[in-house]
Amino acid sequence: MKTYIRRTTPKDLDFLENLENQCFPKFQQSTRRAIRYSMTSPFQQVIIAEVHEGKEKKPVGSATLYLYSKTLRIFSIAVLPEMQGKGIGKQLLEHIMILARSKKAGRISLEARQSDSKLIEFYKQAGFKITDELPEYYSKEEHGYRMVLHLDETFDKQNISNVIIVRNPKSWNLQIEGVKVVSSRDYITGDEFQSLKNVRIFNLSNSYQYQKMGYYVSLLASARDHRVIPNVTTLRDFSSQSLIRSLSGYIDEDIQKTFKTVEGNKISIYVYFSQSVNPRFRQLAQKLYHLFEAPLLQIDFVKTTEKWMIQKVTPLSLKKVNPDHLEKVQEFAKDYFSKKRFSRPRFKNYKYDLAILVNPKEKNPPSCPDALQNFKKAAEKNGFYVEFITKEDFSQLTEFDALFIRETTSVNNHTYHFSRTAYAEGLVVIDDPWSILRCSNKIFQNERMKQNKIKTPATLVLSKSSYSDSRPLHLNFPLVLKQPDSAFSLGVEKVHNQEELNASLKKLFNLSDLVIVQEFMPSEFDWRIGVLDQAPLYACKYFMAKDHWQIYDWNSQTNVNFGKSETVAMENVPEIVVKTAVKAASLIGDGLYGVDLKMVNGDVYVIEVNDNPNIDESIEDAVLKDELYNRIMKSIFNRIEINRNIAQFVTV
Repeated sequence: MKTYIRRTTPKDLDFLENLENQCFPKFQQSTRRAIRYSMTSPFQQVIIAEVHEGKEKKPVGSATLYLYSKTLRIFSIAVLPEMQGKGIGKQLLEHIMILARSKKAGRISLEARQSDSKLIEFYKQAGFKITDELPEYYSKEEHGYRMVLHLDETFDKQNISNVIIVRNPKSWNLQIEGVKVVSSRDYITGDEFQSLKNVRIFNLSNSYQYQKMGYYVSLLASARDHRVIPNVTTLRDFSSQSLIRSLSGYIDEDIQKTFKTVEGNKISIYVYFSQSVNPRFRQLAQKLYHLFEAPLLQIDFVKTTEKWMIQKVTPLSLKKVNPDHLEKVQEFAKDYFSKKRFSRPRFKNYKYDLAILVNPKEKNPPSCPDALQNFKKAAEKNGFYVEFITKEDFSQLTEFDALFIRETTSVNNHTYHFSRTAYAEGLVVIDDPWSILRCSNKIFQNERMKQNKIKTPATLVLSKSSYSDSRPLHLNFPLVLKQPDSAFSLGVEKVHNQEELNASLKKLFNLSDLVIVQEFMPSEFDWRIGVLDQAPLYACKYFMAKDHWQIYDWNSQTNVNFGKSETVAMENVPEIVVKTAVKAASLIGDGLYGVDLKMVNGDVYVIEVNDNPNIDESIEDAVLKDELYNRIMKSIFNRIEINRNIAQFVTV
């Protein structure tokens, strides 16, 4: 019996799927679709171990590999149970080593379950070393190890992915793979740091003041295309009390709960690499870290007559850290870097990495599968390597340069957490967290439009504590009632008289303290204007669902009932509709929005501004075709370029 190693062919798909089922626990198995993708991807390679007995050829094992520019990653190795112990796995591994050297890779990396001691020992005997512990890497309570075999030690010495900048590196006893501690002066003047690529800078210089050493470290890091925290813009943002209040509202409940039993009216929390020296504040510290982008923070709280509030947020240089905390700072730093991967090896043909967040199980996602593939093609054309990720891939978020969310967003689910964390980690994000917050809150939108003289349907905001059914509303029936965070016509009801109004309010007040009431404006269709970078992108007419007053009829007896749509060339859209849409979207931000409007008797009314607008093949792209996807990907690419260009900070 002889064993041969070969590349896969389409005929191997059934065998590979069967091999997955026999060799891996369910939580670790790849789907048939994922296997097929690996077989055809130019950046992966699947090899087969095949035994020959006479004229009979039988596949008995396989390995799936990721081919990065300087690293070959073993995604999986498997051998049929009845063929294990015959040296086939070893032959696969030897073939992989030869392949890695032929491609001039500096190392081979892999992940393995901590509970699989036999497999870990197999890799150790081949020369692999454990470099990282990966808590709950595979599933809850299923931890992993990262293991690495260095084929070229000279390459590994230059494989720096994280740089900590301090005044005196000798005061730091930090020995972690991929982390280098250097002085502020060396980083600014040293040739080796000027030429480094794909690194992340943690700036702990002695002073962040304008034109001080720490300021210049952040400035030069941006010029060198290094991802740096805190950057100069962040340092400025911490002086904005309104921004701090806006951010802290997201974790207000956690703040009140944490300080419920604290005496006095002032307290400070010190957050070092996402952790607190006080165990009582551990959970709050992690949430504060995700809100404010700096490795070392001091957050001062004050108690008003009603509740605790953030008074000030100060990014700390190492010099300003309490001397009693320095040992903990280094301990937390070690823990922080051992759990996170901040740099991913890039493929040769792509400048940046883009994650597209999707939910394969979502019944009515913002983009259909064909549209998602169009986004992928456009992204690759614009210089991105693209991966579709799900909520299970949160730990991989920091490996990317940008996040594009194509899953229905909500402040109360993981999509906002992904957006906020990506922003805190320095990624370009669409939808950014501010857009999600503002678009999800109809009360904010109503007030924002009113202040800027944009017409909306006649509107009132009713409070649960003050509403009385005996007090006239001075609005004409029928009325539309909305929860403040309603989306896609969900949480929206239509009432025709006072009795229906009282019944609906009673139900909605059980869900929210505030309810929005608007006069109903009948129309054959709603305009939807897509806006990107504060400029019009596409235009659609969304017609009402059959026998229904909304575009979506969620109460249909069968599936969700959608109205018809008609995509219109921008030059054929009334100018006042386009101008109003762009103005309304600009009041939210500069991201990607869908503005819903009605035109009645020559007047234009904004119904709402939506983040994460629908973009489906043959609907929203019916006019622009591939150019629609290209413009969105080009915008994301340009945002990365601008964020990493020194010109961004010249006016700070």
